[in-house]
Amino acid sequence: MTRIQKILFEYRDEKYGDFSAKLVPTLPRGAFIGVRSPCYKKIISQIHELPPDEVQDFLQALPHTYHEENSLHIALINKIKNYDECLSELKRFLPYINSWAVSDGLNPPALKKNKRKILPELEQWIRTGAPYTKRVGMLLLMKYFLDDDFKPEYLELPAQIRSEEYYVNMMTAWLFAEALVKQWDATLPFIQNKRLDSWTHNKAIQKACESFRVSPEKKEMLKSLRIKK
Repeated sequence: MTRIQKILFEYRDEKYGDFSAKLVPTLPRGAFIGVRSPCYKKIISQIHELPPDEVQDFLQALPHTYHEENSLHIALINKIKNYDECLSELKRFLPYINSWAVSDGLNPPALKKNKRKILPELEQWIRTGAPYTKRVGMLLLMKYFLDDDFKPEYLELPAQIRSEEYYVNMMTAWLFAEALVKQWDATLPFIQNKRLDSWTHNKAIQKACESFRVSPEKKEMLKSLRIKK
């Protein structure tokens, strides 16, 4: 067992491990140590006391054994301040992301500060066949490009996705639900014209209707656009 694994096991909570495994059914129970999210701040502080080479070895020793190692890996990537280094570490880790819980923890300030540079990468990831790489691409597109930098064309690529992967389709639905909240006029035609597959179309409507940021009038309109089975 590595020293970083030993640190993670210091915060082990078996009952929380049981709970986490139920939230991430794509992984076996044995993949979970059972570390609660607030503990990672303390864990990272302990890891910073280790020799830099040891931390770098951890980042390069892929794939990891435990879900918490992957979560820690994402947390460390989030803290990399240099854009090129952050992107390089993320691209190396992308093929090893194996759950929504890890992918959705990604939000590095270094990438957000360089949105124009990251956009071509996101488009490439969305096109790829790897499910969680697609999810990361759409996640960052949602986080970084639905506000002042939004362009309707950014929704074209996600709208073309046809996948049998639940966590890909759920991310697409989440993206379009958020787009309906933030960019209603530009996003509504994608729903009116049924540009998404039926399941994702209906799920996007459902998630938008669950939002308090969508008016009752708009919710009624969206409900009328559901695709009946």
